[in-house]
Amino acid sequence: MTWILGISAYYHDSAVALVKDGEIRAAASEERFSRRKHDAGFPELALKACLEHAGIGLDEIDYVGYYEKPLLKFERLLETYLACTPRGYASFCNAMPVWLRTKLYLPREIRRQLGGAYQKRIVFSEHHESHAASAFFPSPFESAAILTIDGVGEWTTTSWGVGHGNKIDLRAELKFPHSLGLLYSALTYFCGFRVNSGEYKLMGLAPYGTPKYADTILEHLIQLRDDGSYRLNMKYFGFLDTLRMTNQRFATLFGASPRGAEEPIRQIDLDLAASVQHVTEEVVLRMARHVHQQTGEENLCLAGGVALNCVANGRLMREGPFKRIWIQPAAGDAGGSLGVALLIWHQLLGGKREVQQVSSTTGVIDQQQGSLLGPAVDDDAEVERLIATGAVATKIADDVQLMRKVAELINDGNVIGWVQGRMEFGPRALGSRSILGDPRNREMQTTMNLKIKFRESFRPFAPSVMEEHASECFVFPDRFRSPEELASPYMLFTYDVQPGRRITVTDEPTDDQLNPQLRERVREVRSDLPAITHVDYSARVQTVSAQRHPRFHQLLSAFHQLTGCPALINTSFNVRGEPIVGTAADAYRCFLATHMDVLVVGNWIFYHDQQPNAARIDSKTYLTNLEPD
Repeated sequence: MTWILGISAYYHDSAVALVKDGEIRAAASEERFSRRKHDAGFPELALKACLEHAGIGLDEIDYVGYYEKPLLKFERLLETYLACTPRGYASFCNAMPVWLRTKLYLPREIRRQLGGAYQKRIVFSEHHESHAASAFFPSPFESAAILTIDGVGEWTTTSWGVGHGNKIDLRAELKFPHSLGLLYSALTYFCGFRVNSGEYKLMGLAPYGTPKYADTILEHLIQLRDDGSYRLNMKYFGFLDTLRMTNQRFATLFGASPRGAEEPIRQIDLDLAASVQHVTEEVVLRMARHVHQQTGEENLCLAGGVALNCVANGRLMREGPFKRIWIQPAAGDAGGSLGVALLIWHQLLGGKREVQQVSSTTGVIDQQQGSLLGPAVDDDAEVERLIATGAVATKIADDVQLMRKVAELINDGNVIGWVQGRMEFGPRALGSRSILGDPRNREMQTTMNLKIKFRESFRPFAPSVMEEHASECFVFPDRFRSPEELASPYMLFTYDVQPGRRITVTDEPTDDQLNPQLRERVREVRSDLPAITHVDYSARVQTVSAQRHPRFHQLLSAFHQLTGCPALINTSFNVRGEPIVGTAADAYRCFLATHMDVLVVGNWIFYHDQQPNAARIDSKTYLTNLEPD
């Protein structure tokens, strides 16, 4: 028996993963426990929770892995600063203290954080090697091409290779400063969103604009070749020698200044978002075609932050050369903890890897376990503690009755907080820490964005749909012949709403916080699933199977039986600036500070208007204390 601990820490999105003899036993991000979004500190709380879930102590860990090589990253930083001297001095001074205190001495720091008891081997893998391992080893493929794309690891920004059996082989790479992830982040920064957290906002904004600047980006910012390789024109970027992503040349090129974080969204922001999204998709498609040509593989595995761009993924699925694509749900740095742990088992130790085949009864089986890898909520114990503090809850012990009741509440227009079982690993809520609503309700998107999530009104919501009914609602590639083949369990692809479900809406939206530039697009397009249909008729789809996620499927089935609709709105259980909730107590606090109607924890139901503590929760103060999104 071999226990392996994987760690990602000290940059952003710290996380841990526990692997036993190649089986993923637990994985979780530190932010879910510390309640600090994108927490970069050592993941001590996540580690404690995962060890408790697995029922082991630190003394039983045989190997510890760290997801990148810090000395190689330090080499890149020093070379970059020296090349930019003296312009990069401010950036150098900002970065060095933490390196001199912690990052240069990670073996010592890791042992210290583990209480000094761990004296066995610590393995350091390269950043993109960890990404590649996290993509291939949990996948349902015996062999596959591998593509990793992010901002930057040590030097590498993009890599490709192949995986077969229990081995991966990375064959080519692109190096810093030439980075598709950093190009996207530069536009994220320029359009007024936060780097390393606001990229998904830019992706959501893109359909409101037109890609009128795509040619400008390709002519001036990025030199793109037929094989998908590229070079950035660094005279337009500031991240080498300043603390900003872009510079004055960049602003002059587009005839505008960067948008302030709280300033109104401008037409140029819409068009830049559409343009960089178009360019990103083109780069990814060219890369995929080249990798397919070079490897001859029919399967593709993806990881790295850019792999979370579900719009590009959807286009790659529809237009790309690969028959099947599997993406690591925790594709960013958090997933590196899982990657290095699996890399140690398979690549270093030669551990066996078994791949289960696709069948009509089990669906597409991967080793990710629905990404429900975090600790479970102990609903009875946690709810009883809340009741002891004054909370009011009712338990419906029978699952069938519970699901029917929740389905009725959703049908009546209520917004439901839903906390069940093990928490998800990765940035998506997949039906365990979710806020749920009726996708047929045209007012639901505005209500949930502004009164519950406290976020920008343009942000789309994703649907969760019963896998067996997914093709009734959404357009999937023709090559998918069965529900099992079209499975999209991790909300990582966009698909169009079926043409037969589309309708035209001509009345003016009542949301007075909607930016004027967005109004006309919102008026023009809707469907009979309006709350989950984006302005380009797309949706970020999660298919839910009874095999992979039985409890959530049971609720969807109850809603389908009641209404004939097999889908629900599914958004993460958090508000702007806050990590997704972990415990019942986290959920209860968030529930009271919003206009959410009902909270369901396990088999317990809380009604907002019955809570004596509701008036004591100052939502303005609650939100002020959160980190800006």
